[in-house]
Amino acid sequence: MTRMPTAVVTGSAGLIGSETVRALLRRGVRVLGFDNDMRRVFFGAEASTSATRNELLALPGYIHYDVDVRDLAAVEHAFAEHGSDVSLVVHTAAQPSHDWAARDPLLDFDVNAVATLKMLELTRRYCPHAAFVFTSTNKVYGDVPNRLPLAEQDTRWEIDPAHRFADGIDESMTIDQSLHSLFGAAKVAADVLVQEYGRYFGINTVVFRCGCLTGPAHSGAELHGFLAYLMKCVATGRPYTVFGYKGKQVRDNIHAADVIAAFLEFWDKPIAGGQVYNLGGGRASHCSMLEAIALCERIAGRSLRWSYSETNRIGDHVWYVSSVEKFRCHYPQWRLRYDLEALLRDIYDRNVDRWTAEQPVALS
Repeated sequence: MTRMPTAVVTGSAGLIGSETVRALLRRGVRVLGFDNDMRRVFFGAEASTSATRNELLALPGYIHYDVDVRDLAAVEHAFAEHGSDVSLVVHTAAQPSHDWAARDPLLDFDVNAVATLKMLELTRRYCPHAAFVFTSTNKVYGDVPNRLPLAEQDTRWEIDPAHRFADGIDESMTIDQSLHSLFGAAKVAADVLVQEYGRYFGINTVVFRCGCLTGPAHSGAELHGFLAYLMKCVATGRPYTVFGYKGKQVRDNIHAADVIAAFLEFWDKPIAGGQVYNLGGGRASHCSMLEAIALCERIAGRSLRWSYSETNRIGDHVWYVSSVEKFRCHYPQWRLRYDLEALLRDIYDRNVDRWTAEQPVALS
């Protein structure tokens, strides 16, 4: 096989993984993709990534491995064969729901923490000069954001404008002594391991602590995929449940294309030392649950059938908006291309025909 620049992408058929694959192929990079559709196991057939996998298989330069990233021997085989050519590892494979993690903590930790350690070690053995990009989560901060001074407004909770995090939470927030959810605890372990391999072994590792990641390729499900699933429910008339905080909980949201652009900026000019960046839509792309419902209804021209549960999800944030100033300082060429409305319109426009074909639209 001809030697050529090569990247490894885990979770390659997922939202961020698949968009990473496509972006790298456009650059002329050969991509080794690892994905065995565990999303289907976690969230059911509707959340399957098999259709995306099939699309990727048709793309020149993509090599698919239908293996579980926990299977060290299977993954190592690919690294042993191609390791000398690998200059980038993007590790997006994960169990992404903090609700689901409580059902099977052992599996969650194995996928989120132990598999990350295996990927780091294979990178160290076979391609130590590669950049290693890890998608962490804002859940590593646990419920510390809920201690911020928040005031209730008509449609949202909002932080005191005089607070130092008023423009977004930065990387100085503690990750210690808080309620994380079991998912968050596993991601903390992985997050710290990625930092450690950067500092201890000198690998160019980077941790992106992400807010809500979304986009038109998102296989949204009730337990994961907030905006994509919400828009699907509005478009098809499916009922939706809002959990806790009066529906006024706030999140920032970032389009997959903007996430991948950040990955590529780091790959082009890696900064050593196990870098950590918060990554999200920030103040440019954030909303409360109630505000998201209203915007989705306006874009779709339909009303959502929704109900309210007083019980919030364990470890959930009342208000979380990312500060991306550290990343912008290090990579000033990076800019958000999608604000909240552009992001939601992209999800709707590129999915509405398929959604309504799969499920007849219910009467509003």
